[in-house]
Amino acid sequence: MIHNIRYRVFIYENEDKDEVLEALLNILPTAEPEVEEAEGLLEEKMLILTGTVSKKRETKEFLNTLVESIGEDQLIKLYNDLDRKMDEKGNLFLRLSKEKALEEEWEILDGGDSIHLKIKIAAYPAKKEVAIKKISEIFPENIKND
Repeated sequence: MIHNIRYRVFIYENEDKDEVLEALLNILPTAEPEVEEAEGLLEEKMLILTGTVSKKRETKEFLNTLVESIGEDQLIKLYNDLDRKMDEKGNLFLRLSKEKALEEEWEILDGGDSIHLKIKIAAYPAKKEVAIKKISEIFPENIKND
């Protein structure tokens, strides 16, 4: 169902790198991020963690955990937002709370300080409509009928 999951996480000067890495690993346990140093708009130093998870077992586990870990309200919202969160090439864009991830909880955000995920849906042809139909299969029937 998923080709790969690309992730990006910003670590700001006031954040503990180890805590942010732990939050990322709570979401993607096999992540092996590359670390890049960067400078923000106000010249503050930051680190950017990036990488890709592409093993089928790991992407499937991510998807199952996502559905099990977010509350029903968030699951309904995600289902209703699929059109908005999917690009024309079948990439699903999600943001998960770093703060909640550190507590081993999953919370989808629409903005703010978060773990950025770009999830390439295995859809043939690689089009938005096909990808939405494919990813919709993971949602329980009661969610689709609300």
